[in-house]
Amino acid sequence: MKFRIFLILALLFSLEPAWAQKKSKHPKNIILMVGDGMGVAQIYAGLTANHGHLNLESFPVVGFHKNKASNSFVTDSAAGATAFSCGVKTYNGAIGVGPNGEALPTILEIAEGKGLSTGLVATCSITHATPASFISHQSSRSLDENIAMDFLKTDIDVFIGGGRKFFTNRSDGLNLVDSLKNRNYQIANSIAEVQQIKSGKLAAFLADEQQTRFSGGRGDELVKSTEVALNLLKNNKKGMFLMIEGSQIDWGGHANDTQYIVEEMIDFDNAIGKVLEFASKNKNTLVIITADHETGGFTINGGNTETGVVEGKFTTGSHTGVMIPVFAFGPGSENFAGIYENNDIFHKMMNAFRFK
Repeated sequence: MKFRIFLILALLFSLEPAWAQKKSKHPKNIILMVGDGMGVAQIYAGLTANHGHLNLESFPVVGFHKNKASNSFVTDSAAGATAFSCGVKTYNGAIGVGPNGEALPTILEIAEGKGLSTGLVATCSITHATPASFISHQSSRSLDENIAMDFLKTDIDVFIGGGRKFFTNRSDGLNLVDSLKNRNYQIANSIAEVQQIKSGKLAAFLADEQQTRFSGGRGDELVKSTEVALNLLKNNKKGMFLMIEGSQIDWGGHANDTQYIVEEMIDFDNAIGKVLEFASKNKNTLVIITADHETGGFTINGGNTETGVVEGKFTTGSHTGVMIPVFAFGPGSENFAGIYENNDIFHKMMNAFRFK
């Protein structure tokens, strides 16, 4: 009888589910994807317009973060992204600095210092609040030229976004693109040029300032940029940290434009699909999807998944203070379940990387 019990217990342990077996493992790669302004309603609007499904449905772990800034119940993108990048709640407008203006190390800079490959991808100026908060240290998000200069103080491997003019048409007369070339960056000025880059360091400027919306001519640049960034960063044996932003979900909220939100949400989800493909092949990859805040006080009063029609309403043209969902996939993903502060995402990533 004892022998039979032993055999049964051994069989049960051998059938332990894959997610449980992975609990003790740590990722080599972390990919953080931020849908700026993306709340639950934005997600469900995208799902409805996409006939009932999104890649986000594949994530086994879901949590929520509380996102107030140090000086306001409602955060902006700068304070929200700095909470993710530096692990500290700070004032609205702050870029990589604490509530007293002190520069704080970002997870991208820490990863770089540990020898990992690093990258930033966005559908806005690369000096805009969210990407800037991972690489720059400035008192205000409006200091685009100063933020651009901070890119030269790091050894980031890949960055793709808009904002060319902050590097070339500057008030100080400097041409930072020449400085990037001197640092062995390949420069791309279109998505076609981005796709030609197969190895090495890349600085890509897809707009002079801000990229157009998805239906305004940008198309699937985010998906293509994501694929290139992953291919350039994946060969580092020590791993990578990559932040990808679907920037203009937020702009649709500010404009109180349901269709704008829907097309940007689906575009962001298509990029999520590419990242999930990568993570499924590279089992040592942790993927985290979240937003800095919700924009527009957006809600859905009607819709149809068969036709893709969404009827949206708004309470504001600005941000709101609601909790924001967090989705996680891969080794360490279970640590992102529950409800916690937005700056805890930094500490959870640091622990996943075993940087502490």
